[in-house]
Amino acid sequence: MTILDQGDGAAAPAAADLIKDTTTPTFMADVIEESQRQPVLVDFWAPWCGPCRQLTPILEKAVRAAGGKVKLVKMNIDQHPQVFQQLASQTGNQSIPAVFAFSGGRPVDAFLGAVPESQVTAFIDKLTAGMPGPGGDLAELLGEADAALAAGDAGSAASIYAEVLAADAGNVPALAGLARCYAETGAVDQARQTLALVPDARREEPAVKAVQTMLDLAEQAKSLGPVTELEQKVAADPLDHQARFDLATALNAAGKRHDATQHLLEIVRRDRKWNDDAARKQLVQFFEAWGGDDDATVEGRKRLSTILFS
Repeated sequence: MTILDQGDGAAAPAAADLIKDTTTPTFMADVIEESQRQPVLVDFWAPWCGPCRQLTPILEKAVRAAGGKVKLVKMNIDQHPQVFQQLASQTGNQSIPAVFAFSGGRPVDAFLGAVPESQVTAFIDKLTAGMPGPGGDLAELLGEADAALAAGDAGSAASIYAEVLAADAGNVPALAGLARCYAETGAVDQARQTLALVPDARREEPAVKAVQTMLDLAEQAKSLGPVTELEQKVAADPLDHQARFDLATALNAAGKRHDATQHLLEIVRRDRKWNDDAARKQLVQFFEAWGGDDDATVEGRKRLSTILFS
């Protein structure tokens, strides 16, 4: 499971996402799978446990202070005893409060009892040693995420963008990157929700505008017919520029960038001024959405220049 697998409404991590309650059915996603991305503390507690009530606020404070390097998941063992019983059988510990640290999908450390804040902080520091926090090199993480996205690994990119946002919820490049991950995997609603978190004053930044253009093009493509029908129309009448234009838009939505470019270039070659220069303008929108370094953009710009200046 990656951040791209979340349901509607999961746009971007916020401070509240650092701390949550879990149940036996959700433990796998909340702890085991999440700990593949970053360490997770599990606070096993019960309503009748006085030391638990002392420890939980200390844990929450320390996790927030860690700035996104670790998450806290709380489990009421009265309501959901199975997981704690399994860990107790493996470790021999039967008492609470008990805090287990998970990383890489397995428990890696633990402590028992209502320990002081300094000890909790030291425990987290040891667990997260070497991880970037609020003062860490977020630019390096953004570079890793951008590289993963460029390589077509939207899932890994989304997880890294989420790490950045856990440390800096208002990081615009990370918001734009995460929105792009959603858009490229067809999760248009999540992409729009994520992009809506960008302040109005920064909505003209290239990365933000590129994702907005992607979403606008996806919306445009929704009203078109199936690609096969559009291909048949173009085959029947190569001079039907509107059908060819619609086909290019549908092909772009299907991820066939080079084919989409070819059809728009064909319109420009046959009739540069058709529909108030619509084909060239659509190509420019494609290039903006794909990014200047994309192979289809580089090739498309060269071919467009050749046609326009021939």
